[in-house]
Amino acid sequence: MLAEEIKSVAELMDRDTPIAVLTGAGISAESGVPTFRGEGGLWRQFRAEDLATPEAFQRDSKLVWEWYDWRRGLMAKVKPNPGHQTLARWEARFPEFALITQNIDGLHAQAGSKRIIELHGNIWKTRCLAEGQVSDNNDVPLKEIPPRCPSCGAMLRPHVVWFGESLDADELDRAFAASRRCRLMFVVGTSAVVHPAASLPVIAAQAGALVIEINPDPTPLTAEADFSFRGKAGDILPLLDQQLMKISRD
Repeated sequence: MLAEEIKSVAELMDRDTPIAVLTGAGISAESGVPTFRGEGGLWRQFRAEDLATPEAFQRDSKLVWEWYDWRRGLMAKVKPNPGHQTLARWEARFPEFALITQNIDGLHAQAGSKRIIELHGNIWKTRCLAEGQVSDNNDVPLKEIPPRCPSCGAMLRPHVVWFGESLDADELDRAFAASRRCRLMFVVGTSAVVHPAASLPVIAAQAGALVIEINPDPTPLTAEADFSFRGKAGDILPLLDQQLMKISRD
């Protein structure tokens, strides 16, 4: 049954078919990135929900940056998995390919993806509070806490979307446009409950796209998906890729 469905989806993936992919925490968890929720998400006596807010940063920017420095140290040790690597190959294979992610860990870029729509930002980027300039910062550990803008000396903040903040309008517009344009949408490792990301597969389906879900557990999207694979991204995506290569050779 799995092999038949893998073949069916691969046969839909014509080179000229517009494809969009939405990834969530599940694909990164396979690489060992902690989710920072629940009992395993505690840092000292704080929860993520207490630190990832504008109010927390205003109250104690040093504490918030210490937490992000710790998180960056953990993430620096993990590597992209076969799921990330497959999506990077697909970007090169399909002319109309959009990768939308809720993840901030930068693993898609490490795997080789270049045109990434990062809905929630990137932990390896900083933003100047005075000038708004966004820059890469891969220092582990950080050279100073809190870090300062090399241009003007103002404090930097993590270039991520905190609780209570709006998503970047340009990134969101790109995600909506890709969802409306695609004919196939893969929803990979996401709980399908965090909005507005959870609305993207709905938008795609309403525009006529087929929705393919890849997740070890059922989600609110499962019943609506055209194909739903119960498994890890690092297992299912390479199987699809292998079938694609087989089809191209035949």
